[in-house]
Amino acid sequence: MNACRPDLHYSLLMGTGNSPTEFKVKYKSELDKNFAPVITGLNEFLLSADRGVGLAVEDAEGFNFRFDLRAGADAERNYFFAERAVKSLLWIVGGRRVYVAGAGADGIAARLAKEYARGGARAFDADFMEKVYGRPFEVVACRELPPEKRRSVRAGGKAAGCRIGFDAGGSDRKVSAVIDGQVVFSEEVVWHPKLNADPDYHFRGIVSALKTAAAKLPRVDSIGVSSAGIYINNRTRVASLFLKVPEEKYHLARDIYIRAAREIGAGIPLTVANDGDVTAVAGGMSFNSDRVLGIAMGTSEAGGYLNAQGGLNGWLSELAFVPCDLNPDGAVDEWSGDKGTGVKYFSQDAVIKLCPAAGIPLDGQLSPAEKLKAVQELMKNGDPRAREIYRQIGVYLGYTLPFYALFYDIKYALVLGRVLSGAGGDLIVSTAEEILRGEFPELTMKIVTPDEKFKRVGQSIAASSL
Repeated sequence: MNACRPDLHYSLLMGTGNSPTEFKVKYKSELDKNFAPVITGLNEFLLSADRGVGLAVEDAEGFNFRFDLRAGADAERNYFFAERAVKSLLWIVGGRRVYVAGAGADGIAARLAKEYARGGARAFDADFMEKVYGRPFEVVACRELPPEKRRSVRAGGKAAGCRIGFDAGGSDRKVSAVIDGQVVFSEEVVWHPKLNADPDYHFRGIVSALKTAAAKLPRVDSIGVSSAGIYINNRTRVASLFLKVPEEKYHLARDIYIRAAREIGAGIPLTVANDGDVTAVAGGMSFNSDRVLGIAMGTSEAGGYLNAQGGLNGWLSELAFVPCDLNPDGAVDEWSGDKGTGVKYFSQDAVIKLCPAAGIPLDGQLSPAEKLKAVQELMKNGDPRAREIYRQIGVYLGYTLPFYALFYDIKYALVLGRVLSGAGGDLIVSTAEEILRGEFPELTMKIVTPDEKFKRVGQSIAASSL
């Protein structure tokens, strides 16, 4: 069975209120026949729309990003695509305020404000943004969008001096001591941050790692940290590492890296970055390039981006919550309650959800990671059912990268993570490349996987260059 057929078109009738939208997808897979890529639906919509609509998201410091949309005669379709665009903007760029301008702005903004509010369908998203930016979330209708204002924070590539790089993983922590770009010490220690409610546990572990590395250096000129979560001005906003820390103690997690750095010495420069962004930095160092979008497919989907200036945008890049499928029966993310978002298409959950359609039974007693390993073992042994699963994920990727390219200027799409391990990962990449060539030849991005140089760089070593 060839699940990726370039000459086969099919139409999907997608219900958006009382106004269905029909569009065609050139490449399809037998395992998820109703997969409706956002990029395809959006392109079809834009071709039928003739009035301008502008969207913008703005953070607490006034930095913003503008996105041009359009509107047609059907108010339901207009709102549907405006809402999906806003959802994407919030999780790619981030923001505590949304601006809507142009055709039907008042009506669109009013509906967005209702949905992105307590009790609304997108209450999760609004609440999350309030936690990140520490301000009430709001939607504003306006005549004109504010002028675009972006940031670029230089990151990576700094080798001179005596540096410490720390990588705070969910199951282990890594630290490296680096002198003029050369690693003189590296250590990996098992810890359990997600299971501990006392932030002092985390603090002691971080300080212990930093002091161990500092002891291997004649002095410490800077400290770079790679950590899962969202960090603004080196302070924790939201992070899974502190999942069990109660609200009344969370203030101790917010400045935990700042306090830990002070234990090494007063005034030492510190940079804390999301691990996805550090992955992109490591990719940039590995490929000696900028414009790198890193996508990690593991327990969830993580992202990070190194821009054309070789810096970080200060964006969230939480791709797990970004829509990639417009199918009204798409997979549901249990956390946010939304349908068709990346976490169910680019993670171990994606492999697991496709097993029933592929005819692969899985032991319900297995953990998600063990279920993934079971499918990987089938793939290793040449099982055609496992091949179809990985081909399907390749279809997802091939149609989602062009959507990401509306927001990121991508030269390299660096894909990694346990889902990309082995022959399955090769098939994901080759299928996605086929779709990019066949459907989006104007895109010049190259899909790459970690090479030996990237592996040598590593997260903690890349963090030291921040």
